[in-house]
Amino acid sequence: MHVSAIIAAGGRGSRFGGSQPKQLLPLAGVPILKRTVDAFLNGYAFDEVVVAVPPELAANPPSYLDDVIVVEGGERRQDSVANAVRAVAPSSQVIVIHDAARPFVSADLIERTIDAAAKHGAAIAALQARDTVKRGDASGIIRGTLPRDEIFLAQTPQAFRVGVLRDALLRAEALAKAGAIASTATDATDEAMLAEAAGHHVHLVEGDPRNMKITTAEDMAIAEALVQSGGARPARTGRAGTGYDLHRLVEGRPLVLGGVVIPSDRGALGHSDADVVCHALTDAVLGAAALGDIGRHFPDSDPRWKGASSIDLLRRVVAMIGEQGLRVGNVDVTVILEKPKIAEHIDNMRAAVAGALGVDVDRVSIKGKTNEGVDAVGRGEAIAAHAIALVRSR
Repeated sequence: MHVSAIIAAGGRGSRFGGSQPKQLLPLAGVPILKRTVDAFLNGYAFDEVVVAVPPELAANPPSYLDDVIVVEGGERRQDSVANAVRAVAPSSQVIVIHDAARPFVSADLIERTIDAAAKHGAAIAALQARDTVKRGDASGIIRGTLPRDEIFLAQTPQAFRVGVLRDALLRAEALAKAGAIASTATDATDEAMLAEAAGHHVHLVEGDPRNMKITTAEDMAIAEALVQSGGARPARTGRAGTGYDLHRLVEGRPLVLGGVVIPSDRGALGHSDADVVCHALTDAVLGAAALGDIGRHFPDSDPRWKGASSIDLLRRVVAMIGEQGLRVGNVDVTVILEKPKIAEHIDNMRAAVAGALGVDVDRVSIKGKTNEGVDAVGRGEAIAAHAIALVRSR
């Protein structure tokens, strides 16, 4: 099933106040929009994620939107959603819509909403009212008590089969063009209202109290407290793998690290170029994808890999996990070596590794450490590397 996600981030956040849209404000040091986008990139294997943002942001989007499709938002929420729907692939079957200001959405809630929409046509996350609900007038007088077992507080995500969503948007557009006034279909606060106005039944999915919407400065304070206390459930972050490699150092061999030749009187001994950075990373990526290790795919008994470039082997592994629907998110490597010092070469190593992994340089960390004179590495007889890689669904 082809599933697309739309994150509605085109609003100005007027109720929040301030000089910039609330979705761009930092929440515990991370922009709210980035937290929400990351929850969607890591929480479900979407075929594409489309983010509708204010025009000025669409013209120069931040790097954390590199892995999504960015479109301009419109005057109203439904205009932003309509713009995003036009960017969705024609093969899409279900579209999920989520508020950028709800950064704590869980992978489970996303998946349950998608399943309900695929089955029923339309579904939204919602919380049943727990308190007694009163209806009042503008003067502050109670005019009735509503049965709370029939009252649900709508959240997002909201998911729709494509035909249902397109029909709802088209009907709303037609009413607007016809000059309809005070119609829920022309002034909707969410997509469920449009679907209801178009005659579609919308299924309720049990929401999550932690899936709060940041609307006011008070909400931001609560969200900050949730993050700091760990009460905000983190999004599913993908699959992690670790790698380790060690080679003896000998004279007459080049020292290759991260695809970069490092000036040295000795290099690592091995069947290939013995690049411990790439070997450790290759094992970490393979481990995250549960595809074995470097020896299984490139055995030293095979003459094809004699003197092979290890960074090329890393590229092959990235292509291999791509066939499994996975891609690298970020990596971290620690090189353990007494000498030479590698600090001045790290930027070149990071750039080379990023190119092999198909990621931005800021997703590659490489550090150099010594072993304080302990064991063969500490005596300068060997070099080692530890690596961790995070992979996620495409």
